[in-house]
Amino acid sequence: MPTIQKSIRIQERTLKEIEQIARDSGKEFSAVANELLDEAVKMQRCPGIIFSEGTAGRRARIAGTGIEVWEVIATYKGVREDFGRLRKAYHWLTEQQIKTAVSYYRVYPEEIDQLMKQNEELTREYVHKRYPVLDRGSR
Repeated sequence: MPTIQKSIRIQERTLKEIEQIARDSGKEFSAVANELLDEAVKMQRCPGIIFSEGTAGRRARIAGTGIEVWEVIATYKGVREDFGRLRKAYHWLTEQQIKTAVSYYRVYPEEIDQLMKQNEELTREYVHKRYPVLDRGSR
């Protein structure tokens, strides 16, 4: 995605935090700052969504649950977008938490569709080829 140069003033403590995140992650300052700004805008538009680091990177999650939005949406699509069935599938979540995930998907469908596609590509064959130590025959 193209970027535009814009000058902004950042509080010193915020600057230091971003610099530390950049050092820890091995990313450039601008990349980290852009990622954090993007996440802040998304959380502003979709209250109840947070971003946290997981084994596959930072992803949108339902606040307080650890559940990634794409997981809920994959189930939602699997039940033919029947909200009642989705609530039964995630009975431990509140109705508002589920609505938050669906709303996030409506605002950012490309992001969630891409994550669902990546998950679908994780076939047993792919995993065993990529991580042969997981193959039961190699033990």
